[in-house]
Amino acid sequence: MLLVLSAEQRAHLGCLPRAGGAAVGELGRLALEQLRRGAAPRACETAARKLNVGVDTIQHGVEGLVYLLTESSKLMISEVDFQDSIHVLGFSDELNKSLLQLYLNNRKEIRSILGELAPRLPSYHSLEWRLDVQLASRSLRQQIKAAVTMKLHLNQNEDQTAQVLQTDPATLLHLIQQLEQALGEMKMNHCRRIVRNMK
Repeated sequence: MLLVLSAEQRAHLGCLPRAGGAAVGELGRLALEQLRRGAAPRACETAARKLNVGVDTIQHGVEGLVYLLTESSKLMISEVDFQDSIHVLGFSDELNKSLLQLYLNNRKEIRSILGELAPRLPSYHSLEWRLDVQLASRSLRQQIKAAVTMKLHLNQNEDQTAQVLQTDPATLLHLIQQLEQALGEMKMNHCRRIVRNMK
């Protein structure tokens, strides 16, 4: 799978040759620091003075590298696919090798950083349900009134919580149909591509 770069991302990565081939290591270090701790303008200014280039060049290069490394790590693209993805930038072989090495050396750490940034959502543990049917009452001798009561047990941050939900069978049937339709749409190629990119 190839990583598709927008025109803006290509322009940001286009700053790398201007910074020089030796700058990839420095910009890579800044990109990883930005992922770990957030933006650091002073570090960019220091790097700009050290490499004798403009601060904007450094900032754009770091932004481009952050995008390239995070998206490549999210998709866990192979070495060959990474090389093909950056080949369109027209960099020298030396610069391409430096970028590849930067990616290969840091992709596991980047994935763990991205995993920590992901929101912790509750996960399903179990479900209890009960169907209550009222056949008659004092005022109405023939009446059928049904209700489905569900107790949904969830795990969140090693704690268990429970949610009690109640609905009528018609609403539950409609909900089931909507979920089945959503599952059917998940099998479409477009949705599969989106899900792969989210991982």
